[in-house]
Amino acid sequence: MKFLTALFLFSLLVAGNWETDYDVAIKKAKEEHKFVLLNFSGSDWCGPCILFRKSYLDNAIFTTMAAENVVLLNADFPRKKKNKLPAELEKSNNTLAEKYNKEGNFPFTLLLNTDGKVLKTWTGKPNTTVEVFTEEVKSICLKNK
Repeated sequence: MKFLTALFLFSLLVAGNWETDYDVAIKKAKEEHKFVLLNFSGSDWCGPCILFRKSYLDNAIFTTMAAENVVLLNADFPRKKKNKLPAELEKSNNTLAEKYNKEGNFPFTLLLNTDGKVLKTWTGKPNTTVEVFTEEVKSICLKNK
């Protein structure tokens, strides 16, 4: 049952065009001449993460821009046993957190170039509209092409 729940959560991420593997995301970004938007989330316990995902990252305005400019990468840290990630994915997410999110902020979003260099970070849910947030991400991508 735990495996099925983890598989279901994984399929939701993939269905939304979210990568869960850093190396795959970087490779895809290089091939498509895009950037990587890495989002650290607590999908089953972090209220601001859930709201940010629903209101911003799943918004059609953002997803349209993202499809043209970024590869989406999610590092999820669920807490409930029923949502436990496969061990390999959990290890991979911990490695990403050690490198990019040492302070353990949730949600925490980074825009990376294809070398893994951080171009911009956002801590928490943005204090602006989805349109302004989307334009900010797009602008940074265009400036760094």
